[in-house]
Amino acid sequence: MKHLLSTADLSREEAIGILDIAEQMRESGTRAIKKLPALRGRTVVNLFFEDSTRTRISFEAAAKRLSADVINFSAKGSSVSKGESLKDTAQTLLAIGADAVVIRHPDSGAPARLAATDWIGLPIVNAGDGTHEHPTQALLDAFTLRRQVALREGTSPVGRGLDGLKVAIVGDILHSRVARSNLWLLNTLGAEVTMVAPPTLLPFGAQSWPCTISYDLDAVIASGIDALMMLRVQGERMNAAYFPNPREYSRYWGLDDARLAQLDASGAETLIMHPGPMNRGLEISSAAADSPRSTVLDQVTNGVAVRMASLYMLLSGDLI
Repeated sequence: MKHLLSTADLSREEAIGILDIAEQMRESGTRAIKKLPALRGRTVVNLFFEDSTRTRISFEAAAKRLSADVINFSAKGSSVSKGESLKDTAQTLLAIGADAVVIRHPDSGAPARLAATDWIGLPIVNAGDGTHEHPTQALLDAFTLRRQVALREGTSPVGRGLDGLKVAIVGDILHSRVARSNLWLLNTLGAEVTMVAPPTLLPFGAQSWPCTISYDLDAVIASGIDALMMLRVQGERMNAAYFPNPREYSRYWGLDDARLAQLDASGAETLIMHPGPMNRGLEISSAAADSPRSTVLDQVTNGVAVRMASLYMLLSGDLI
């Protein structure tokens, strides 16, 4: 694996391989000394052209736990604001001595462009590009689901996929790179995916995706679901009125207290997931976000392990 740009590029074997290595990385995080010497002497650059908290910090923690040196680049306050191109920025980082680049960019396809050209010739990790993809988020979501199912069954998660698991991805599908990456990866791992959203928040051509489309969240919950993945309503990307008002959205497509009570009354073991940051009171209520069903903080913890595994595989090329 030379780059990590899209979950659509991963075979089932490759995806499970990353998740299995992440299991070992997560275990190292429980030790008194969390650092591993695997990437000592290597330099990882976090090249972020968009605001980020969880993803940037998670990649930084992952690289440091592998003993790599980390350079954090933010477009704000850099020469990018003066008109510097992506090519010139990347080549500057190469000249500094970078060994791998983690890039987040507002334009879909920017990481693939960087990987396809001869500008730098380094391993590229896509940390989110426009509304296209966010592969490590999907990997950490799959990792979290796999661990939760194994814990429930009293078995080991190592070597297994997500065969037969029913996952509903709910909310702003149109603007969500997380939804797209999760769709491809969950299908690769054998899960059944349902997309739930108002028609205005589904992208053109979604009916051809390998998933079921629904506009009725209550019906999907009632049908029996293993995990509800609630997506953030991305107001910053919206240039039109995609729904009448926040109250209307929450009523029909939000995981509110009433729907949480419905889940609890049903006896179902449905997990509640969210990639963060959350709009509490809009796509998810505080009670749902903080409930025992919620895996939100587990996802953050697991994100470091998954990103450690991704960097390790890209920079070492070997399985542990």
